[in-house]
Amino acid sequence: MNEVLFHLAFPVTDITQTKAFYADGLGCEIGRETPNSVILNLYGHQIVAHVAKEAVTPQKGIYPRHFGLVFTSEADWEALLERAKQKNLSFYQEAKRRFAGLPTEHRTFFLEDPFHNLLEFKYYCHASAIFGDREYAQVGDTV
Repeated sequence: MNEVLFHLAFPVTDITQTKAFYADGLGCEIGRETPNSVILNLYGHQIVAHVAKEAVTPQKGIYPRHFGLVFTSEADWEALLERAKQKNLSFYQEAKRRFAGLPTEHRTFFLEDPFHNLLEFKYYCHASAIFGDREYAQVGDTV
């Protein structure tokens, strides 16, 4: 199979703030742009910010809506964590280790963009947990 890229569209209310957070903050490359949308390259995946007529309402907690990346290199995960700190991005949840000692153990942190979109970045200690290890039924934190 040829390379397949992920695409995600999400709501924002201001393109300038979007570019500041995603390009200047996270390091996304800016693609095509209109006054109402901007295409961003998030580690080789296409995310598109579209101006919404109404503000995005903050949700209580990380569920049900968030998006992000699963890093296959812990050093790359740590580099983004350090960049987010240096750029003073808004952490919704600080970096932590979840499910320590289990095959599903991973490191994670959540950022919140200026429009209340939550982004999770994680690194699994055991790559099998990304899609497998089905005998460990827990997915995420208990709500």
